[in-house]
Formats: sequence, structure tokens, C-alpha cells
Amino acid sequence: MRLPFRRSLAPRLEEQRDQSGSPGSLSLSFKQFLLWVGPALMVSIAYMDPGNYGTDLAAGAGYTYALLWAGWLASGMAMLLQYLSGKLGIASGYHLAELVKGSFGGKKRYTIPYWLAAEAAAAATDLAEYLGTVLGLNILFGIPLIYCAVFGALDVIILLTMMTRRFHLIEQYFAILISILVIGIFYDLLVIGHFDLAQVAYGSVVPQAPDSTALFIAVGMIGATVMPHALFVHSWLSKNKMDLLGTPVNGAKAPSIKDMPNKTDEIHHTYTREQKHRTNRLHRNETIIALTIAGVVNAGILLVAIPLYQGNGVNVSLTVQTFVAGMSQIYGPAIGVLFALTLLASGLSSSALGTIAGQVIMEGLIGKRLNIWIRRIITRAVNVFPTTIAILLGLSPLVLLIYSQVILSLMIPLPMIPLVYYTSKEKFMGELVNGKFTIALALVTVAMILSFNGLLLTTIV
Repeated sequence: MRLPFRRSLAPRLEEQRDQSGSPGSLSLSFKQFLLWVGPALMVSIAYMDPGNYGTDLAAGAGYTYALLWAGWLASGMAMLLQYLSGKLGIASGYHLAELVKGSFGGKKRYTIPYWLAAEAAAAATDLAEYLGTVLGLNILFGIPLIYCAVFGALDVIILLTMMTRRFHLIEQYFAILISILVIGIFYDLLVIGHFDLAQVAYGSVVPQAPDSTALFIAVGMIGATVMPHALFVHSWLSKNKMDLLGTPVNGAKAPSIKDMPNKTDEIHHTYTREQKHRTNRLHRNETIIALTIAGVVNAGILLVAIPLYQGNGVNVSLTVQTFVAGMSQIYGPAIGVLFALTLLASGLSSSALGTIAGQVIMEGLIGKRLNIWIRRIITRAVNVFPTTIAILLGLSPLVLLIYSQVILSLMIPLPMIPLVYYTSKEKFMGELVNGKFTIALALVTVAMILSFNGLLLTTIV
């Protein structure tokens, strides 16, 4: 999927270079940062999507403050991995799916299974996004779930119409919906207000899992936060945003992956050292800010469930609808409506990111560009039918949300392992290759996620 080019931005960035001194200057201005903002902002919605609502509500309702540590741990790991993903696009000029295809030598016997697995992760992600839209419509307008399942599928019309416009409009769309989400959750926290700060601090730093169900939810929280499709798409977003704002050396384009040099001291990307370092600093700062806000929002979703349920283990009767109804009864209808509005905003915005990610994965791995309308309709249909059947059978959408996030956690290694590998190799990264400390942190992150998944599987079996 090609990124539309806003030509007016390049001269504005050149203006900033002139004001900062010589072309080699690495000083950054606030205006430069604002021009860059977009990639991490868009990716951050993956860390506040309806899957997070499901796992965070279950954690707060069932175990009060005990699983806060899982949310903060997941946010920290996500921040590191998203930083690596964005840096990969900036340093190499390729996104993650393209590099994986290059490592497979383009052989279909390797790329096709990998692509199918990546598509399965994207489908599991879309299930949570779709459920968020359905639940938001149900709560806000009182429409029966079965009809919401149909109306929720129509978000593809809004989304795909927008996708044909300039890319900066999509960034603005994300900014509006994320603002609604963040302000709404913060307002709910202020209204509820009474939390045990000592317990908040203790639950944030002391790992606890009172029972196997708590472990299941904790792994789901990790899967809801460290999202496979977000790791794929961030490298694409940062690479293209750099092309949008920057000026390649001699106006050259990045070479194809088959032309990638084998010498470790040869830089194949077509930007200067100073340009890449400056852009990476902008990317790092945006990632820290955006994902810190996402982490606070996740903790907020968990906390708002505590006063209502007081943590007596997982309540099988807990649904998003009963939670909102209980909040409205205690604190007034406005707080319930606002919470449902944040859920709807989460579903709509995360659907947009999922569509972009799916297209990036397909093009990068198998070199095919499916018409975006056809792709989105197929992806949504895959989730509409099983979700509708589940609703007709009386299964809880909240339970579906949690299970979808656990599946995502099990699939995180798919993009995570190659991401850590590529960013640790000078061949791909040049001077932006991971340092020893970053490599150590990345390996610890990989080991922890694999350990949690392994522990979950042994517990289930």
C-alpha cells in the first residue's frame, strides 16, 4: 500500500534544518516533533484496543490490584519492541515483512506458511476490534447485539472511504478517536476517584497470580498489549513517514531487497547518517510519549472495575454491558455513556490500524496487493460469522475478547524474534544497530514472553 506524499512538508522540514544550524546538526525543535508525530500515535491504539478493555476489566474485577504489574510489564516490553520496529524502518529502508521475505529468499514454501500465520494473528486482532464496535453500539444505542453485529461490520465503509484519501487525514482520524478514548478514561478515573494508592503501588511492582485463571488473564494482558500486527506495521509507518518528511541522498530511492549489500560496513539506505539519527530521535521520543499514555490508559481501565466488583475471582456474569450498567447506577449515566463511547472509539480506530497492517503484511511477504475494499470485507466477514453465531448461542463477548488476546500472545514470537535479530545486525541497521544494553533488554523481553506462553500452555494442558 503506497503512502500518499504531501510535498508541502519537505520544505517545512528543510526550514527546520536551516534554523537548527548546519545540515549535520542533531538538535530537534518542537515543530519538527509535531511534523513527525503520527507513526507511534497510530500504533498506540493497538495498546488501547477492545482486547485491552476485555483483559483489563477482567483483571480489575476479579483480582483488584493484583495484576497491575502485568499491565505495566507488557507496556514496557511493548515500548521497547515498537521502538525497535520503528528504528528498523528508519535505518534500513525496509519494513519487517519485506526483510522476512528476503531472509526466506522469496521461497513460497517458507513465505506462504509465515504469511498465513501472520494473517491469522491479524484476524484475531480484528475480532477484538469488531467486538469493541459491536459492544459500543449496543451500550450507546440499546440496539440488540445481533443487529449490532451487522451494523458493526459497516465500519468498513467509513474506513475504506477514508483510506482512499491523503494519509495525513488518517493520522488526524486516529488523533481524534484516541483523544476521545484517553479523555474519557481519565474522566472516569476522576469521577470514581477512591483507590488505595498503597495497593496500586504494590500491585504495580510485585508480580502476583493468585490462581491459574489469573495467570491466563495476565498472559491475555500481554497479548492485548504487545500486538503482532503492530510490530509489523510500525516499521512500515516510520519508513514511509521518513520519506514523507525527508530528502534522500541525491533524490535516490531505497534499493530493492535483492540489492541489499552483504558487507557489514556498507549502508544501503539512501539517507545521510545525520538524517537517520535525527529521525530516530524523533521516533524514540514519540514512541515513549504515546505508549506511556497507552500504559496509563490500560491501568485506568483496570482500576475503574475495582470499586464495582472488589475482586472475588473472575465473575462469570461479568460483561461489558453489566459493568457499564453498574457504573451508571452508582456514578450516574454520564460515566457509563462516556465509557461506552471510548470503547466505540477504540474499536473504530484499531480497525483502521488492522486494515493497514494486513495490507502491509500481504504486500511485504507475498508481493501481492489485494484491493483494499476486497481485503477489508473478507477480513471482516471472517469475524462476523463466528461472532454472530457466538452471540446467538449466548456466549459472552467479553470471554471472546479475552481468548482472542491469549491467542495473540502465543503469536507474538512470529514478528518479535526476527525483529530483534534484524535490529541487532549491522548489515541491516548500519550505525543504528542495537547496542549491547538494548540487545540484552530485547533478549530478556523475548525470554519473558516465551516463558509466560510456555507456562500458560503447561497450565492449560
